Amino acid sequence: MSENGSKDYKHTISLPETAFPMRGDLPKREPGMLTGWQQRGLYAQVREKAKGRPRFVLHDGPPYANGSIHIGHAVNKVLKDLVVKSKLLSGFDAPYVPGWDCHGLPIELVVEKKFGKVGDKLDAAAFRAKCREYAAEQIAGQSKDFQRLGVLGDWEHPYRTMDFAFEADMLRALARIIENGHLSRGVKPVHWCFDCGSALAEAEIEYADKVSPQIDVAYDAFEPAALAAKFGAQAGDAVVAVPIWTTTPWTLPASLAVTLGPEVDYVLVEGPVREGKRVLLVLAEALHEPALKRYGIDAPVVLGRAAGAALEGFELRHPFYERRIPVILGEHVTTDAGTGAVHTAPGHGQEDYQVGVKYGLLEKYKTPELNPVGGNGVYLPGTPLVEGQFIWKANDSILELLRARGVLLAAGKLEHSYPHCWRHKSPVAFRATPQWFISMEQKGLRSDALAAIKQVQFVPDWGQARIAGMVEGRPDWCISRQRTWGVPIALFIHKVSGEPHPRSVELMRAVADRVAQQGADAWYALDAAELLGAEAAEYDKVTDILDVWFDSGVTHEAVLAARAAEGLGKPADLYLEGSDQHRGWFQSSLLTGVAMDRAAPYKAVLTHGFTVDAQGRKMSKSIGNVALVHELLEQHPPEALRYALLSAHYRQPLEWSDSLIEQCVRTLDRLYGTLRDLGDVPVIEPIVPVAIEAALCDDLNTPAALAELARIAGEARKAESPIARASLKAELLGGGLLLGLLQQSPAAWFSRGGAEGDDARIQALVDERNAAKQARDFLRADAIRKQLAEEGVLLEDTAQGVRWRRA
Repeated sequence: MSENGSKDYKHTISLPETAFPMRGDLPKREPGMLTGWQQRGLYAQVREKAKGRPRFVLHDGPPYANGSIHIGHAVNKVLKDLVVKSKLLSGFDAPYVPGWDCHGLPIELVVEKKFGKVGDKLDAAAFRAKCREYAAEQIAGQSKDFQRLGVLGDWEHPYRTMDFAFEADMLRALARIIENGHLSRGVKPVHWCFDCGSALAEAEIEYADKVSPQIDVAYDAFEPAALAAKFGAQAGDAVVAVPIWTTTPWTLPASLAVTLGPEVDYVLVEGPVREGKRVLLVLAEALHEPALKRYGIDAPVVLGRAAGAALEGFELRHPFYERRIPVILGEHVTTDAGTGAVHTAPGHGQEDYQVGVKYGLLEKYKTPELNPVGGNGVYLPGTPLVEGQFIWKANDSILELLRARGVLLAAGKLEHSYPHCWRHKSPVAFRATPQWFISMEQKGLRSDALAAIKQVQFVPDWGQARIAGMVEGRPDWCISRQRTWGVPIALFIHKVSGEPHPRSVELMRAVADRVAQQGADAWYALDAAELLGAEAAEYDKVTDILDVWFDSGVTHEAVLAARAAEGLGKPADLYLEGSDQHRGWFQSSLLTGVAMDRAAPYKAVLTHGFTVDAQGRKMSKSIGNVALVHELLEQHPPEALRYALLSAHYRQPLEWSDSLIEQCVRTLDRLYGTLRDLGDVPVIEPIVPVAIEAALCDDLNTPAALAELARIAGEARKAESPIARASLKAELLGGGLLLGLLQQSPAAWFSRGGAEGDDARIQALVDERNAAKQARDFLRADAIRKQLAEEGVLLEDTAQGVRWRRA
């Protein structure tokens, strides 16, 4: 420690010696500065100096290799950089390996737009090669921008999920998950995007408002007298029906049952007359009055009561098919809305599927009864009455079918929250398709994951309850996708039984060894006989690829474990991302980590706020309010962007605007002006200001750290003694170094527009000051004089007007 209690950096970090050019355009010269840093191998120097120290690993969550980075990416990377540098300067070995997510649909769509779908101009192998090429181009551009923001890391050796070694480790991770008994296969309903033509993961779903039809439909009983008798009533010649309420009329062709709540109380009531015939309706007692109002009946007539459990097993008529519909029981039935009876389509809903399994509906019915909808959203050939119609458009024709049969009790519109594809912003549907899953229940994965969460430190602490709630309620993880650009699920499936080969784990590891040499294409080129011998004729190769969330979810194995010799290893000390990753990367990493090792792959998780625009709206490509970093760097110095990114506490949203970055430029002008005033102080080693270190240790309080930097600069401007000036200059440089600021000479900073451009800027400020004086706005005039003085620009009032000169 130095005499004033600050920490001397020279014993903890190897600093580059800098010879700054005196003139030049900063946005053009600054990339050359980065090249110099790379040539001097700063990261390698830091790592060498840190050998033997306690290890601290912040594991980088990979951004997607598509498009330019935006302010949200920049906030994340700068916060990570601050944590890593703080740990380095506190005596830790803190390696930082950046990475990228490379597979998946967005890149496929870009390549499809240029070359068409697979088979049009390119075969599958050539298509994947174009995807790989495009991803590499995107990574190069993003890497350049991250580095320009001053982020220190192993940019020469990042991880990329498309690297052959990574793809091989993905398969090895999957093999261990299979070995531990967590993989399952089944025809289960999954979120399906008709635009993607594929299943979606939970993390790929966004909820948005949607206007849907809401209808009440009568399912008539085959034995009306017997059903009425359960309520102690006589039906006579009346129709007895169980009404259902739904917002998805398109699922009615797949309706296989009606589910009641076993402990829900139901009433038999007089319903609206149908073609002159009396109709009795079975409704939940708690819902019968609002339901009857929808049917035009204001004065309910209750004929009897019965518990849901007493009605199990009765058979009803499908509203437009010759299909017997059983009454079954399910705990998911509520009395929050509707009728208390749920039309059940196991092919189009998670709860429907679960109760359908319980009652054997999946064994009784096959496609198209179970799932009559194709991957393009059109009813399959052979689907009576609606064949060839797109499901959203079929809603109207289904309403007409119901109306014609007299079973449509009510119809209206409802605006409600509905799942949408995060890429296309289009509504999705549940479809039962053959998929591969990581089961949440097999071998206790859910309970083990919940136990692992309790061992992790979450910052803010509410993150623990948030991710635990998500894990408690999430369905099995569908890890298969029906696409081209990704890592194949390298399994052999028996042609008759549909079961995986009994040596699947061993075979997948053998495939992984080939993938390590040739990439994922090794699977597609593989002749099954090479591994299966005479058995090859009995097996098919799986063509599905892995969900991209599996890619990033196993970075703890493919990066941390794979590069343990380089100082990584698992578990990581910290995962740091936006709070949306509780349902994304944090969760996929947790589930794979627990499925493989029965432990979370991280010790701590920190989440930060989002960037918002001046109206407080989250920045989003779909809204069009995203600020792209490369565009900002064309207009502003990288340090100004970095200062702006640190100006808000990480827990709070960062409100981004042009005025914010302009304000940060002015603030840096003052800081660099102070350093220029201290130019007569000999070159010294930077030292850490105690207050800045304390601010960062106090919940990474960057606004407080920046305020302290400004305070030090103010003290330095007033200091007179050589000792005080030297000490304050050391603290100013040290605080700047830790925050990634004040990384160049004052002359270089103030020449950022070139000599001519800087002169024009100064003259513009002088003109503005003159105008302010004439308008008697003396506060603004004095502020401009002070700003120019801090930059080393002196003003002289003469008979000819105001002149200025550099000090």
